[in-house]
Amino acid sequence: MALFLLGRRGFQRAMTAIRPYCSSVASGKKPVNGVDLYYEQTGRGKHAVLLLPGALGNTKTDFGPQLKSLAKERFTVVGWDPRGYGQSRPPDRDFPPDFFERDAKDAVDLMKTLGFGKFSLLGWSDGGITALVAAARNPDLINKMVVWGANAFVSQQDLKLYNEVRDVSKWSARMRQPMEEVYGVQVFAKLWEAWVDGIAQFVHRPEGSICMELLPLISCPTLIIHGEKDPMVPILHPEYLLKHIKGSRLHLMPEGKHNLHLRHADEFNTLVEDFLEE
Repeated sequence: MALFLLGRRGFQRAMTAIRPYCSSVASGKKPVNGVDLYYEQTGRGKHAVLLLPGALGNTKTDFGPQLKSLAKERFTVVGWDPRGYGQSRPPDRDFPPDFFERDAKDAVDLMKTLGFGKFSLLGWSDGGITALVAAARNPDLINKMVVWGANAFVSQQDLKLYNEVRDVSKWSARMRQPMEEVYGVQVFAKLWEAWVDGIAQFVHRPEGSICMELLPLISCPTLIIHGEKDPMVPILHPEYLLKHIKGSRLHLMPEGKHNLHLRHADEFNTLVEDFLEE
C-alpha cells in the first residue's frame, strides 16, 4: 500500500531518472525574492519551458528524461529546485498557508531573472498546483501549460492517505533512498511530516480548496494529462480541472501511473512537444 501512497506527491520516482542526463546543461543559482534558487537549463530553442517538481522534489529526481530528451533545437528547458528543496537550501523549507502562491511567485520571478519574457509550464503533482497558480496570476507571461498528478482541492480521503504515510520509517528503504540522499535521513523525515501538515491545512478551507477559485482566471492553452492507473489521483481531480479551466483538454494515458512522465518518458515527451508546438 505504501508504494502506491508514496506516488501521490512525486515519490513514484523512477530510480533511473536520477542519473546524468545531458552534457550540455548549464546550472547555477539566482537570487530571487530573498533566496538563492538553483536551476538547470538546456536547449537553444525559442520556446522556453519551466519544469515544476513534486513535493520535496527537485530537478534531478523529477525531470531527468525531460532535460535529456525534450527537443533542444525547439525548446529551452529550465528545471528548478523550489525554495527549501534540493539545492535551493538554505532556507529550510516551511509550509505557510500560502506556500503554493509563494512557489508560484518564485518560479515566475526566476524565469524573469533568467531573461525569459514569456514561457510555458510543465507541472507535476505539487508542481502542477504551483503551475495552476502561476498561470492564473500571470496570464500575460504564460504561453502554454501542461499539468499532471495535480489537484485544486484536498478531500477527506486525500487527508487520510497523507496521514497514512506520515511516518517515513514505515516506507521501504528503496522508496526512502532518493530523498535521503538529497536531504539526509533525519531532515527528510522531518520535512516530509511538515509537508503532510502543510497540505492537510487546505482541508479546512471551504470545499478543501487549494486554488479552485483561481482556475477560471487561467487563459493559456492547457493540457491536463492523467494516468488511468494513477492509484492516488482519482479521475475526479483532472475532470474538475478540465471543467473549470476554459478551453483545456484532457489526455488519458491508459498505462500511466502517477509518475507517467518518467515511466513513459518517450510517449510523454512527444505528447508535450506536439502540444507546445501547436
